[in-house]
Amino acid sequence: MPTPGLFEGKTALITGGSKRLGRETALALAGSGAHVAIHYNRSAEAADALAAELGDRGVRAGTFQADLDDPEGVEGLLSQVWEAMYGVDFLVNNASIFPTGGLDEMTLDELQWNLRVNSWAPFVLTRALWRKVRDTDRRASVVNLLDTRLVGGDLAHAPYHLSKAVLAELTTLTALEFAPQMRVNGVAPGAVLPPEEMDEAYLKTLTDELPLERRGYPADIADATLYLLGAEFVTGQVIYVDGGRHIRLGGTT
Repeated sequence: MPTPGLFEGKTALITGGSKRLGRETALALAGSGAHVAIHYNRSAEAADALAAELGDRGVRAGTFQADLDDPEGVEGLLSQVWEAMYGVDFLVNNASIFPTGGLDEMTLDELQWNLRVNSWAPFVLTRALWRKVRDTDRRASVVNLLDTRLVGGDLAHAPYHLSKAVLAELTTLTALEFAPQMRVNGVAPGAVLPPEEMDEAYLKTLTDELPLERRGYPADIADATLYLLGAEFVTGQVIYVDGGRHIRLGGTT
């Protein structure tokens, strides 16, 4: 649950912040007093509605469009937010693509597409924020959204899985390289939301054999994200919010 006033005076940028896990995290950050920059690609209406809702809660909120598949657009996003929001303290790399496809049919173009959006864009934004704070007294905190199937694999979404594995390694490397001015951690969600093209019944197929025998909710991801953003002596860690799935080493389909 958000702690009122915990992040008062702080500003967070959330990629893909207008819907699903991004929206839940934005609401939680606002509930803790943070100003929120909502990145979107095509969901302008949802982003504007969320910004208005956050404004009604007494925090400053802005919307920022960028195509994370466009390297030039990614390069300018952090600077745009920094100028408009008077700095950035927190970065949540939430946005991703999730196309299906196995190794047998995987093409180099498909792999590169996943890498650009799911790995390169988060890295560029993280590095850009570090460059803003490295010669100042400011400190920054980053959380990368990963995936429980980093353990056990995801053969049905091979290019996506490979891109998230790269992001997991970048979480470790940037935590090392960009310290002490920046902390970088990860959250690996499990059965929390179905893919947009599927319904809630899909989650049932993923939860029957979990150690906790139930699904999770977006608030569980937001809680873990806010913890890591504020945990001042934690860096280079990944929290698996997956009902214990990762300790069973399953999920290869």
